[in-house]
Amino acid sequence: MTHFPTLFDGRPLVAPGVHDALSAVQAEAAGFRALFVGGSGIAFSRLARPDVGLLTLPEMADAIARIADRVGTPLIADADSGFGNAAHVARTARAYARAGAAVMQLEDQAPLKPVDALASRPLVSVADMVGRIRAAKDAASILVSARTDAPATRPFAETLDRAHAYVEAGADLLFVEGLSDAAELAHLAKTFGPRLPLVHNLMEGGRSPFATVPEAHAAGFTLLLFPATLIRAHVAANAAALAALADGRAPAITADVAATIGAPAWLAAMARYA
Repeated sequence: MTHFPTLFDGRPLVAPGVHDALSAVQAEAAGFRALFVGGSGIAFSRLARPDVGLLTLPEMADAIARIADRVGTPLIADADSGFGNAAHVARTARAYARAGAAVMQLEDQAPLKPVDALASRPLVSVADMVGRIRAAKDAASILVSARTDAPATRPFAETLDRAHAYVEAGADLLFVEGLSDAAELAHLAKTFGPRLPLVHNLMEGGRSPFATVPEAHAAGFTLLLFPATLIRAHVAANAAALAALADGRAPAITADVAATIGAPAWLAAMARYA
């Protein structure tokens, strides 16, 4: 596996969200240098439920391990709030490292989310999040991407205060989610860009004012996430194929699944043991 920090070589690092081993294999084959194992993609694909904290640590660690077994591309894995307090975060860091994640994304949302969590996004205290970051760093050899969701409910000044505290606590990457004001993004990049890589969410239909990867990178953001692109494409392709079947037509599908998963080479290798 490539040592993750060496990927920050002046080029934008684009990480598509992958939700299983197959999507990860496809993303790696397409040449992406990092992959994002997002909680939303795993919740959608495994549970067919919203990403509101329903997933457990064993479920996420298992998903990471299955993906890491099939690709060598570094994985950035969503840890939500770490599944509890600082002690839980330490355990999560060890589990994610064992599973094969290079980076764990740790957020400052409250661990137990209300049913309207997608809108309200309640936050833990700064001191609580600082303790979680330190616990993760002390527990395992894994990088920590500290995410704050402060822009959803708090003023920009508090967002900056939280970002400063998380960087001082030892965060390796900084992810301020939900900023849409160009001036605030520029201030963030100027303040923190020289210190550590900045993460930005370019999800389709999201709040980012940037329309393209080059635009976001030119603004000072290094790691660019597309967390839902592949799961949305998967749902759309399934819907189209099922609609054709329901209409009595055979879908025009040309994908070679066996070639995609490397079946011929794997079967040839296994034949040595027959």
